[in-house]
Amino acid sequence: MSVSTAPVLSTPADDKFEPIASPINAGSRLSDEQLYVQYEIRRTVREIRDGRWRRVGLQFPDSMMVDAPRVSDSLSRELKSIRKTHTLLVPKATPSHGAVAAGAESVASDVGALDMNKTTQPSESTKEDQEHYLTILGDTSYGACCVDEIAAEHVDADVVVHYGRSCLSPTARLPVVYVFTSPPLDLDAAVAAFKRTYSDAGEKVILMADVAYQSHISGLAQRLGDEGYGNLFATDILHNPGSPLPNRTVPDEVQADLEALRAYNVFHISHPPNSLLLILSSRVKAIHTLTTVTSNATPEVLVSNTSVLLRRRYALLTSISTAPILGLLINTLSVKNYLSALAHCQDLITRAGKKSYTFVVGKLNAAKLANFAEIEGWVIIGCWESSLVDSGEFYKPVITPFELEVALQGDGKRQWGGKWVGDFGSLLNRDRATVEDANADDGPGYVADTEDGGVGSSSAHWEDEESDDEPPEFDLRTGKYVLRSRPIGRPKPVTVASSQAPDETAVPSSALIQRAKGDVATVNGVTSPGAEFLRSQRTWTGLGSDERIAYERDADGKIIGAGMEQGREGVARGYAVAGSAEG
Repeated sequence: MSVSTAPVLSTPADDKFEPIASPINAGSRLSDEQLYVQYEIRRTVREIRDGRWRRVGLQFPDSMMVDAPRVSDSLSRELKSIRKTHTLLVPKATPSHGAVAAGAESVASDVGALDMNKTTQPSESTKEDQEHYLTILGDTSYGACCVDEIAAEHVDADVVVHYGRSCLSPTARLPVVYVFTSPPLDLDAAVAAFKRTYSDAGEKVILMADVAYQSHISGLAQRLGDEGYGNLFATDILHNPGSPLPNRTVPDEVQADLEALRAYNVFHISHPPNSLLLILSSRVKAIHTLTTVTSNATPEVLVSNTSVLLRRRYALLTSISTAPILGLLINTLSVKNYLSALAHCQDLITRAGKKSYTFVVGKLNAAKLANFAEIEGWVIIGCWESSLVDSGEFYKPVITPFELEVALQGDGKRQWGGKWVGDFGSLLNRDRATVEDANADDGPGYVADTEDGGVGSSSAHWEDEESDDEPPEFDLRTGKYVLRSRPIGRPKPVTVASSQAPDETAVPSSALIQRAKGDVATVNGVTSPGAEFLRSQRTWTGLGSDERIAYERDADGKIIGAGMEQGREGVARGYAVAGSAEG
């Protein structure tokens, strides 16, 4: 297809920015009273005062940006009002008549009795009454569910107030105040839908909801208890993605035995993310989802089935298992222990004899990943919700750290029964426990072979095998032999002759030494004739290297520089050269 004119790369003038509709304020603007209730203004002010934070970052998702200025003004007005009230209640010390008439000796004694340490430090009330600075964080660096600590640190914030739904992943540096902005829910319709789903009043059911609808769980449980349902468990918020029910409390019997969770059904308000569905699918009996709608339509209960999603994820694993080069995507810098997860993934890839490259991408899209054609698969390190990318627009598969462990197992051990772990913190804790148990049983330095493909996975056997004994690898999708599944060779021990004592440690030196003429270029400790030829026999050394550069010099031998001339000026469509007309 031929193009006669250049494409238009600008936005048309008649296009206008349309804010994304929100289920909270769709259809009408919130009144001041609704705003105070919806965004929990007074609770937020109370927590800011209790924490004695001065610089506050307000993080909003795109759907709530329309209310961001009003929320910021309301918080500022409430904080200012409290400061004024507190100032009026603190009595000011006024000199009495006797104090004014006191002599120099009395004044000197009073000054001598003062505690200089207390007078040089501001009082606690003075700290609390300092002015607060609020900043709206409109464009987050990562997903809306994650706390954007990077943007908050750019404005030197002491705390982040996160609005909307959240993944509740532990942060690395800043404290967070979560405001879920609970939307309304028709409890009558929810009770009717629950009764249609569970006809047996003795059925064990766990009531869960998205964090935005979590405030309705207690009311729903009370209504259902009045209807005769006695085996209900109403969950509460728990800031722990590694819990058996991520970020939720569990029954007492489940805390003692995780297998007891399989006897429970889950009734979930609002459609859960795919990562939560995969986690729950292998832990509970069944999952029923109550759809939430903003119109007057009747909500429905859907039975969640993850079989199709699991088959799709397993297909991605089989393609990753033969990928020679993998890319590690750091999707967020705010989730705690992301560097430990990165080191864990790098260790797994190196043990499997593959290459890896690390990228910090922020918000993920297909255009960013398409720039690196040599990468055959991607491993995303982020929050437990956003790590699961289920989209067909990406050219190469994108998997999670847990799926990487399964993919790098040997063909004889790669058995996946549907178990899925989303939080990489759980993987790190499990691997530490495995190493500690192995060291306790078999002595230091021993790493056991784990069933889940952790630190001691089948890749460790690959390092111990001879090169000629490596089994051939085939792509399970196409049946073709994969030639370069392991692009790097095994690391070979390097022995350095030294006259030092055995207990002495050689200090590495950065001094430059002349290379011996007899040295041969090596790659990974192996002599490479190709690398030696490029180093010693190539004749082309770069553009312009075959031209001799000569400078004009004056009588004293100094280089004569060229004279200064006025260049072009103006815009690209019409330059002016040296003050002349357009050229």
